[in-house]
Amino acid sequence: MNRKEATFSILAIVITLVLGFSYLGLYVASQPEENEVGSDMGDSETAAEPTKKTEKPSHPYLPPSMEEVPKGKEGDLIKLGEKYHNETSSALDGYVGNKLSCASCHANGGVNSSLDLVGVSKTYPQYNSRAGKVVTLEDRINGCFLRSMNGKPLPKDSQEMKAMTAYYTYISQNVPNGTKERPWAELKKAKGDLAEVDAEAGRELYNKACITCHGEGGEGGATGIPLWGDNSYNIGAGMARLRTAGGFIKEYMPKAPMGGYEAGSFTDQEALNIAAYINKLQKRPDFANKIHDWPKGDAPDDAAYETLAGKKQ
Repeated sequence: MNRKEATFSILAIVITLVLGFSYLGLYVASQPEENEVGSDMGDSETAAEPTKKTEKPSHPYLPPSMEEVPKGKEGDLIKLGEKYHNETSSALDGYVGNKLSCASCHANGGVNSSLDLVGVSKTYPQYNSRAGKVVTLEDRINGCFLRSMNGKPLPKDSQEMKAMTAYYTYISQNVPNGTKERPWAELKKAKGDLAEVDAEAGRELYNKACITCHGEGGEGGATGIPLWGDNSYNIGAGMARLRTAGGFIKEYMPKAPMGGYEAGSFTDQEALNIAAYINKLQKRPDFANKIHDWPKGDAPDDAAYETLAGKKQ
């Protein structure tokens, strides 16, 4: 055999070996591992399945960004409304009686966050059982000023009111006309027997998971709003109700992991206990006209007070 023939022979052997190992590798890679769920060698009943992370569903009607606000007077009014929403207690201090703002409950400008407001302008006017009548968007906004912000109503023809409705209309523009319900914004009320609510147990949970942001005296701070006292919502506010406050606590609190808890980790009973500690053991401003609420006698079981219409249903 000459040198040329020898070289070709060696090359052929090398190629054969390379191909052989490649096919072997592909074959091994294609076979299930011994402990893989559902494999012949594994125990399909006891093998651990991979943990699936639950992701928040995407918003069905996200509004355009504030960078897309039209130019001119219309855009200026929308931007002013956003400012009033986020900075209510300072920008509209003449109408606010505490240190809360719309963004205290409706965070991130009311878009894709706690108590989402996208689509709110499309669902009003609507019937309100607490008022016992059909109310407009302006009425609903003023309800928050009177109750949640313990203040006074905006004049309905004022620039302030026009700005706020312009902003809510802007963030709702992608929601179809005729929309009556907003399931993406629904707050699930806390369930459970109100007779079993334990405010003292709520105190312990508050000290573990809430006190860092909201303070020992509920006065709030740099990262938390006042939860009771003169600077918080009055007794007529929706958040003064145990199931409403409990639902909010369960869904959104604490905002950052604290005391072994994170948003969504409280049980209904734990959330109700915290709500009871905040709303039943602590003092807050009164609401003078509360006795006229639910005039048709259909107050919810967690209403914080009796009304002229009689016993709560």
